[in-house]
Amino acid sequence: MKQKFPNHFFVTGIGTGVGKTITSAILTEALACDYWKPIQSGSVDETDRQIVQSLTTNQQSKFHPETYLLREPASPHFAAALDVIEIELEKITLPQTENRLLIEGAGGLLVPINSELVIFDLIEYFNLPVIVVASNYLGSINHTLLTLQFLESQGATILGIIFSGKNYNDNEQIIQHLSGVPVIGRIEETEHVNKAFVYQQAIEIRQSLSEQFEL
Repeated sequence: MKQKFPNHFFVTGIGTGVGKTITSAILTEALACDYWKPIQSGSVDETDRQIVQSLTTNQQSKFHPETYLLREPASPHFAAALDVIEIELEKITLPQTENRLLIEGAGGLLVPINSELVIFDLIEYFNLPVIVVASNYLGSINHTLLTLQFLESQGATILGIIFSGKNYNDNEQIIQHLSGVPVIGRIEETEHVNKAFVYQQAIEIRQSLSEQFEL
């Protein structure tokens, strides 16, 4: 019997620049879900929310504003300090929606949001299941397995892995073999990320999700 796909879920990456925002756009399109990035560091002129919104075409998704919008493209704890504020977990509240909600993180799991807490504390605070975005580069096997191992050690629910970018089957196969975590799919590398690309990838990701989950 298939597990029902959750109403709220968190998208994290094995690091910065692994394709997390594009993957979030594809998942938002595939599931016609709402999108929310509670902490945005840098890119205040074009936030990840605006990027995701510009790449999706469905009429159901809503794009909820950030709780913290920080000017400096740096770790949230440092960017917040430069803006003379401190990120407080209790001030981050889930948007009110009757739709499924995708929550995108900032960087990886152990990126600090203040002097005491990291991104994973946000996942734990809301008790969210996680999709991990990984890309293939030298060292990515280690980074991916460490991310998955940390989530498992903390008792988090891992929905699966999505690989993004260049295709190295050996990397992906050994990660799946050693972790036992299912691969939801992969997003091919492209020089042109646009609505057409996101829509086509969304069809494939939705099909893969539907094979594993009750949507």
